[in-house]
Parts: sequence; structure tokens; C-alpha cells
Amino acid sequence: MPNVVNTEQAQAWNGPEGTHWARNQDRWNAVNEGFDEPLLAAGITGAHRTLDLGCGSGHTTRLAAHWAPGGRALGLDLSGPMLAQARARAEREGISNVAFEQGDAQVYPFAAGTFDSAVSRYGVMFFGDPVAAFGNIGRALRPGGRLAFVCPADAALNGWVDAMAVLRDLLPLGDFGRPGLPGMFSLAAPDRIRDVLTAAGFTGITVKQAQKYGTWGSGAADAAEFLLATGPGRHLMGQVGAATRTRARQALEDHLRAHETADGTVRLRSTSWLVTADRPA
Repeated sequence: MPNVVNTEQAQAWNGPEGTHWARNQDRWNAVNEGFDEPLLAAGITGAHRTLDLGCGSGHTTRLAAHWAPGGRALGLDLSGPMLAQARARAEREGISNVAFEQGDAQVYPFAAGTFDSAVSRYGVMFFGDPVAAFGNIGRALRPGGRLAFVCPADAALNGWVDAMAVLRDLLPLGDFGRPGLPGMFSLAAPDRIRDVLTAAGFTGITVKQAQKYGTWGSGAADAAEFLLATGPGRHLMGQVGAATRTRARQALEDHLRAHETADGTVRLRSTSWLVTADRPA
């Protein structure tokens, strides 16, 4: 995979993190699928050539292909394990107007003006240089093209962060979830989003809050195991001993039990920004 500058991200998404997400693609879609329709409606109109940034296992790419059946969708991601799942799913579903490529969107050699729109569901928060990355994405869009993405808002407004926060006395959470730090919440502040996109050359920027509930598990114990198997969960649990891990797992399960619905599933609120911006015509 040439032209990679976000090397730590490439290592993570081609290692345990990418393997976890590829193996649990349906579970992650159950968590995040509430944002699919708002994202695609904001980013795609008519027959489009769509770029899906950080496409993972290709769920949103395949949806984009259905959304604009006269167009084509390209999914781009760093993760080989997830892209293998994306290609296999598209083939099984007989979707011929999608393709997937492995690469780093910050420096990927897009042909200028190739796409009518670029979309992303939680795939644009991890760039080492976000201004350079969005500038490169902007050049891939035709003049007048549209960028639309979903990224997490304030950590305190997200149920899974609340759940992890109950473990603060047991696990070394530190600055976990603080806006502006590299990682998941790097774009949690709206002014930061506007500054980055303006510097990258975009105009007509809108930042709107969206809240959806996602399914995290079939019960409190299942949801707790799933949360602790994520990258942040594995990292934190790996820093304490077995007895503390057991206590943390039980404390998290106890917290999540209050979020079980009538059918036993655990539903947690996600609060995100739905962002749109235009490449000047």
C-alpha cells in the first residue's frame, strides 16, 4: 500500500482493530446505521460518482450504490481485513457499481474532479493533518461537488462513553473522550470542523447535530463484552490485572442493564455532527 502517511492508523486497521471491525461488521452497522439515511440524503443527489471515505467493510458504499443506481461508488480504506469483507459482500449481493481500494485519503492520488460527492460515516477523524487530507479530498471532487460526513459530537452526549466512564475508578481512562485530541473526538468541536474545512478550501459549510439510538448487544453482558473488545476497551483492560478486569466487566454490565429494552437488547444514544460542505464551483 504506497503513499501512506498515517502509518499508526494503517498498522492499527491492518492489525487487531481492523480484524475486530471486519469480524463484527454487522454489529457495528447495528450501532451506527441510524445515521445512514441522513448522511446519504445530505451528500448524494441524482446519478452520482460517490467516494466513501473510511468505508470499512463497505456498508455505506453499497448503500450509496443503491441510493444512486445510475452512478458508481468507490470505497477507500486503510484496512485490508475490512476491504476483503467489503468486496465479498458486494459480490454476494450482486452489486456491480461499486469498487474498493486500499489507501490513505490524506495522500491518495485521486484524479482531479473524479467524484460528484464524498461521504463518510465516522471515517474522517483520524488524519494526522486534517487540512491536508480534506484538501486532497476536495481536489478529488468536481467543481460544485459535495462533501458530507458524520463524526462524533461531545463525548458526554454519547451513551457508550457514559458507559465507559463508570469504569474511571477501575481503569486508567485519563483524557478519554476529551474533544480535540487525536482520534475519535478530534472533530467534536464545531468551530474546529469549520476551521479545518475552510482552510482546506471548502465553502457552504453546515454543522448540524444528529442523535440516533444504536443496538450494542443482545443483553447487558453481551454489550459489555462487545464494548470491552473494542480498541479502547482492549487498551484499557490490558493495563490492569485479572481481578480488576473482572470487576470492570461486572460494573459495565450493571450500568448497561438499565439500557436494556423490552426485548432485551441494549440501546445507547449516539450524538454526532452531520457536516456538509461544497467545493467551490
